[in-house]
Amino acid sequence: MKLFTDSLKGFILHALIIFVVAMGASLLFFYTYLPYATNHGETITVPDLYGIKMEDIDEFVTKRNLRYEINDSTFSDDHPPLTILKQYPKAGSKVKENRKIFISVNRVTPPSVPFPHQLVGSSSLRGVEAVLKSNELKRGKIIYRPSQFFDLVLDMQYNGESLKEGDFIPKGSTIDLVVGDGYASRSFKTPKLVGLELEEALFYIKGVRLDLGIVTVESDTAGEKSFVVKQQPQEGRTVQLGDLVDLWIVPESDSSYQELIKELEESK
Repeated sequence: MKLFTDSLKGFILHALIIFVVAMGASLLFFYTYLPYATNHGETITVPDLYGIKMEDIDEFVTKRNLRYEINDSTFSDDHPPLTILKQYPKAGSKVKENRKIFISVNRVTPPSVPFPHQLVGSSSLRGVEAVLKSNELKRGKIIYRPSQFFDLVLDMQYNGESLKEGDFIPKGSTIDLVVGDGYASRSFKTPKLVGLELEEALFYIKGVRLDLGIVTVESDTAGEKSFVVKQQPQEGRTVQLGDLVDLWIVPESDSSYQELIKELEESK
């Protein structure tokens, strides 16, 4: 009986020792080795790569102990070729060292879209402008030609050449539109735009079938209404349908606008 009791005590003691050793090993593994091996608690902030050129990618990624992979390409006319447009994880995310950042790069050559030939001779200027925008194309010059149908699109041109069915156009291209004038007079006098609020001047320009040229901001207009202080061609000059009108604008608080208002009141 005594021998049996001693054996049982020895077994329990050995089991207890094994349990303590196992628990100690587990604690060392989870709280010492594992955090060291995985850099527990050590993270890197993902940099903002939007708009960065591929030639500069090393400075923003690999020098931060990160990796990158191009997983997509898209096209934006607002950025140069081979610039980064999207990324995952997003900027500001916390990641481990050596994490791979997936990026989308702007294409070198823009994709092409088919010429919407069905619009010619059947659609209005406004309708064609909407279709061009939806296809990421830009509306260029408006060229008026004699036609009994006002604002009917008679032709669409790219680089001075008429487009035809089956043609493809690079995204971002500028398309000139040949539009019917409704047999209106092709020549008239430039209206007076100086002194008008910008939005009113733009409405006026479109209403008389002229086109907006360059808008020059003479001083900061943020948070204020903008007013026209100069125009080209000047008031009374002979223009034709579709001609460009350049505007110079200033905020309402600008001294040049205040002087203009005073001159206009004195000339009444």
